[in-house]
Amino acid sequence: MNIKSKKSGFTLLEIIIVVIIVGVLASLALPKFFSTVEFSRAQEGLSALATIRGGLERFYVSKGNTYSGATTANIDTGDPLAGQPNAHFTCAVTAASATGYTITATRNSVDGGTAGNTIVIQQTTATITRSGTTAFAGIN
Repeated sequence: MNIKSKKSGFTLLEIIIVVIIVGVLASLALPKFFSTVEFSRAQEGLSALATIRGGLERFYVSKGNTYSGATTANIDTGDPLAGQPNAHFTCAVTAASATGYTITATRNSVDGGTAGNTIVIQQTTATITRSGTTAFAGIN
């Protein structure tokens, strides 16, 4: 009696080829995914700044047409990021004068982001200027 044993399974070469293919696909997809995540974080920072701008305009009207004395502390932003230690951005009002202000959103590194990258909005009576570091160049 002759019994043939049939071995089934994958060869080492087949497994290596599959691992290489998966690695190549991942190397193509992951950079795009992470850049999309950073772009969405930057949009989140702009949203926070827009909320603060709205608060500054309400402050301006309520204080007799002046921005003087405006700080992040006395603006009701309604922003869930304000005061949270794990926020993606730290927002601040600086250089508030009678005729203008500067607000800055600085990226935190709590979730692996690039700390120190900023988005800045400056407003004077005549112009609004938005600038940012190279990490946010796509949204300026």
